[in-house]
Amino acid sequence: MPKVFHYQHPFELESGEVLPELELAYNTLGQLNAEGTNVIWICHALTANAHPEEWWPGIFDKAKGIDLAKYFVICVNTIGSCYGSTNPQSIHPETKLPFGLSFPKFSIRDISKSLNLLSQHLGIRKINYLLGGSMGGMQAMEWAIQEPEKIENLIVLATSAKHSSWGIAFNETQRMALEADSSFYKNQAEAGKKGLEAARAIALLSYRNYRTYQTTQIDQENTTDSYRASSYQNYQGQKLSRRFDAKAYWYLTKAMDSHDVGRYRGGCEKALSKIKAKTLVIGIQSDVLFPIEEQTFLAKHIKEAKLEIIDSIYGHDGFLIEIETIKILLQTHFKL
Repeated sequence: MPKVFHYQHPFELESGEVLPELELAYNTLGQLNAEGTNVIWICHALTANAHPEEWWPGIFDKAKGIDLAKYFVICVNTIGSCYGSTNPQSIHPETKLPFGLSFPKFSIRDISKSLNLLSQHLGIRKINYLLGGSMGGMQAMEWAIQEPEKIENLIVLATSAKHSSWGIAFNETQRMALEADSSFYKNQAEAGKKGLEAARAIALLSYRNYRTYQTTQIDQENTTDSYRASSYQNYQGQKLSRRFDAKAYWYLTKAMDSHDVGRYRGGCEKALSKIKAKTLVIGIQSDVLFPIEEQTFLAKHIKEAKLEIIDSIYGHDGFLIEIETIKILLQTHFKL
């Protein structure tokens, strides 16, 4: 079971709105040293949870992955997610009802601020390695800008300095699918399930690419219906709707759209120059959601950052699938 940090004070969001209190569910592996410095902090992507050993198997494998006798690994479920942290299904302390769509909108910057609160609570002085892919990379990058002295090494995968118009369009299209499900507006736990299935199917097209489907979803010549690609889209939609909440998905995509490290900082280039951590930027050659030009931009404007490009047929999802290649890169650049 995840641990829970209960912040019993108002948590002010970037928008000026306030959460009356905040809970963050988190999971740890290994032991924190007396100095509070042997920390590997993982920031998860859109619908993941606080257990990176589940969705990044092999990276934290006790036998072949990172040495858990040496490091303290922590991952926190983000604000708005439905795996234990404060989210739209949480009970409002005043109304005693679920927040539902009255839940305040929050940003990536708010998520990183909440992570820092937890790190202070745990007595963490330095983060030896901060890692994140996709939306997790957004959080990690933002935190490295907010607390440049705290982050020693930064690894970001398949992410950007500012969420693109292309990415926002994908997210808005998914939210249109959610909102087309009339049950989405009900303040019930199961509301919006069919809309969430459609939204996930849309998202999958941005996570993979033409080459992926041509490699993995080819039909026999005599097929005239029940195509493999069709069943795959339905399967992936249903798989997510069984484990995730539609309103959490709606809010998290909004948070993702908010990502812009340059906001009120004089632009992205100036903001990225504040990062002091030794940085590795990893891109996926076939990623259509976060194309490699976005990782090239990061590597150019973060001081002495290194850029590595992975050749994978899996598009954006390559940051979750190409485990062995990622492990080699971590070992090469950081001896991790």
